[in-house]
Amino acid sequence: MTMAHNARMPGILVVAVLALAACAGAPVQEMSNARQAIRAARDAGAERAAPQKLNEAEALLNRAEDSLERRAYRDARRNAIAARDKAAEALGAAQPGSNTG
Repeated sequence: MTMAHNARMPGILVVAVLALAACAGAPVQEMSNARQAIRAARDAGAERAAPQKLNEAEALLNRAEDSLERRAYRDARRNAIAARDKAAEALGAAQPGSNTG
């Protein structure tokens, strides 16, 4: 190993640790995205147009919140993303001209 190689190692380790910490951290953005998507679907009338999809989105968000409280961040992130996606489906069904429901 060269001197330059040895000098770069601490920097590489710091970047690797920060990347792992970002993955392991609380999914704040994903939770926010899910809440906003559910709110948008509700505001668009998904309670009438796609109640099952909206209920599924809310249930997934509740699971994400429970996981967050247990610090099960991977599960929280997965459920928050699924909640956002399900809320987007509900929103699509609630928008004028939609043929889904």
